[in-house]
Amino acid sequence: MKGKIIGGICLLVFFAMIYSCQSDSSIEYSRYYSAGAVVYQSHCQNCHGDKGQGLNGLIPPLTDTVLFKGYNNKLACQLKNGISGKISVGGRNFEGTMPALDLSPIEMAQVITYITNSFGNKQGIFTDDQVQNALKNCSK
Repeated sequence: MKGKIIGGICLLVFFAMIYSCQSDSSIEYSRYYSAGAVVYQSHCQNCHGDKGQGLNGLIPPLTDTVLFKGYNNKLACQLKNGISGKISVGGRNFEGTMPALDLSPIEMAQVITYITNSFGNKQGIFTDDQVQNALKNCSK
């Protein structure tokens, strides 16, 4: 019994040491990413799929790493205003409508961070401030 308690304490200390070694930016990224996963699951996953694969020729995938490079500002506007018409993703054309989502700027930042760092993408954090700046330049 004492061995289990001591082992548990050692394990707890080990994880505390690992967590304390993370930088502030790493912790902030983790918060945005994990919260973004929740936003994605409740607002995006039903159409774009659990792995960002999209839906055949109807809904575009979120796996085009070339498209997402430097695309964060546009994503913020698309989340706010929705998308309609023809778009090209990964060399394939899609035509339809994505409705505007009623998300706060922080939720947008979180889901953009999640999308642009999942499904083969690696773009880093996109903050609430960056979303608010991007939204100022949206055209409807």
